[in-house]
Amino acid sequence: MSLVSIILTLIVVGILLWLVNSYIPMDGKIKSILNVVVVIAVVLWLLQAFGVLGALNGVHVS
Repeated sequence: MSLVSIILTLIVVGILLWLVNSYIPMDGKIKSILNVVVVIAVVLWLLQAFGVLGALNGVHVS
């Protein structure tokens, strides 16, 4: 995956999250949960895109 496509994806996700936070009326707790879920998903996606998460798949915690 190229760096340009990663940056474009991050921009699109950021704009969509901003639109949801700005224009969809929700309780503050629900918005914060949504923001945390999106940030965790983006971080996991970035780790996988850069190959860090693939290297961690073989690690097992006993």
